[in-house]
Amino acid sequence: MEKQLSKIGFFFTLLVLFCGLRGAGSNLYAQIPSIIEHIRFAVWADTDAYPGTQAAASDMEAGEYDYPIARIKEMVPFLLEGLVYGWNFSYTPSDKTRGVEEYMEITPVRSDSGPSRASGTTGFDVKYSSVWIENNRFNCWIDYTRTPHEVQTYNLWASIQNPTIQGRGYGDLSLGFEGIKQAAQDALKNAIRSYYRNTIKNKPKEITGRVLMRKTPLLGIDNGQYVINLDFFLECGTILEYTQF
Repeated sequence: MEKQLSKIGFFFTLLVLFCGLRGAGSNLYAQIPSIIEHIRFAVWADTDAYPGTQAAASDMEAGEYDYPIARIKEMVPFLLEGLVYGWNFSYTPSDKTRGVEEYMEITPVRSDSGPSRASGTTGFDVKYSSVWIENNRFNCWIDYTRTPHEVQTYNLWASIQNPTIQGRGYGDLSLGFEGIKQAAQDALKNAIRSYYRNTIKNKPKEITGRVLMRKTPLLGIDNGQYVINLDFFLECGTILEYTQF
């Protein structure tokens, strides 16, 4: 993965597992240990909202680090959903001949998603630690220990002969957390397209299935966009073919 990422030449700030080095010359590190029982990775958010947005106007009256803390608390549950329970997906490839536009949707496998996010709780007992500010970014480490049932879920995904897929996606930096979700959805879409192009002869009408992240994500910025690399187990669902031209 390191070798691939070095080719694109963008500056990566990290979301990785057990990598604490922060030197200016070391912007990307490989994931080393297992995440089966304990998940640990660094997260970051810009200290200031993107200029010209509603968040930027609101940020002027907020506490010094209220904005990045709020963004991190939005981002972490979303990423943990993908790491702990997984996402359902529905993908419709574009088809110019039929006038069909490309469509991609992801939803959490855990439909109840725990307590309300609006109340500030997420159903995940996350611990935040080791805060540092660097390059106008608020950084911290998050720790989450899987329950025995969640460990069993991960082991089940890993023990079945599920294919593994990888993808890189991009999102609008000005959208904040929504841009990260956009990038994650784009990464999954690209991973699905790459996999099914090698397994399906004719372009399908719709593909559905489920995925579970098998590694912690890598998040950075490239040319003014969020960029994220994701690695999944894939559980194939249905492939709906066109019945007629």
